[in-house]
Amino acid sequence: MRVLVTGGAGYIGSHTILTLLERGDDVIVVDNFANSSPVALDRVAGIAGRSPRLHRMDVSDETALDAVFAAEKPEAVIHFAGLKAVGESVAEPLRYYSENLGTTFALLSTMQRHDVRTLVFSSSATVYGDHQNAPYREDGGLLEASNPYGQTKVMLERVLTDVAQADPRWRIALLRYFNPIGAHESGLIGEDPRGVPNNLAPYVAQVAVGRLPEVGVFGDDYATADGTGERDYIHVVDLAEGHVAALEHLRTHEGIRAWNLGTGRATSVLELIAAFENASGRPIPHRVLPRREGDLAQAWADTTRAEQELGWRARRGVAEMAEDAWRWQSGNPQGYDTE
Repeated sequence: MRVLVTGGAGYIGSHTILTLLERGDDVIVVDNFANSSPVALDRVAGIAGRSPRLHRMDVSDETALDAVFAAEKPEAVIHFAGLKAVGESVAEPLRYYSENLGTTFALLSTMQRHDVRTLVFSSSATVYGDHQNAPYREDGGLLEASNPYGQTKVMLERVLTDVAQADPRWRIALLRYFNPIGAHESGLIGEDPRGVPNNLAPYVAQVAVGRLPEVGVFGDDYATADGTGERDYIHVVDLAEGHVAALEHLRTHEGIRAWNLGTGRATSVLELIAAFENASGRPIPHRVLPRREGDLAQAWADTTRAEQELGWRARRGVAEMAEDAWRWQSGNPQGYDTE
């Protein structure tokens, strides 16, 4: 299958295009490298033994996107491109709404003009906000995120639902990720956030490698086993395989459908730190801080729908996630900037 991947050089994108290349798909990447590095694509090519075709451009540029679709004639699209930092979205909401909605509108318009109507959309568990109790189900009720980043995903899920209802030829998968961590087992590609990491796992990894001094644990008085917040962490390779499973499902199913991609298990902050200590063989300094406003005690996925309909389930545990993340971080202490 000829698959166009927007944001294909990013953390999840690079692991997904590697999975596609390894199964024999023809992969086209569109990326402006605002939050990624071309080195990731070079390393993907080294692992896979062949390269995706790259178009360096902004997805919001419909003229350039038209040219790519005309030349490459993709059969399906996986859409990762967009801004994704929760805290930054609170500080810069206009930028987030403009970027995440605008790029998706440009992509959808271009897809319609070129009669390409198969789309796997990168959504997020943030769409559940604080209106449900864990485990979160796809049909559990109102979607109302608690931050602008999550709200862009809620809005785009609504847009995509309306598009699919207006034209039954569309085939759309909404993939609601929980907390991706880990790296490819080779240690050659992994998560390389710009600046100080917004998410716990890369922050812990950077403390372990010496780039940051300590981990802040926000609250140890939640109603959980050890008092710290619990989240559903999923290995990025399992997540990449979930995209391929969704793509396969869309071959034979029209319409739009949402699936959770997680493990269905919760891991606490202290448990994750301990997993990284075991993987690295190093103590990881951490300090308890007051709770952050808006943080939930627990959040994890009900993955029944993905297991039953996609034939997919996460196979890798937290220990393997930490080991693979440490292999990447210790081999690339400055990320892709080592080259």
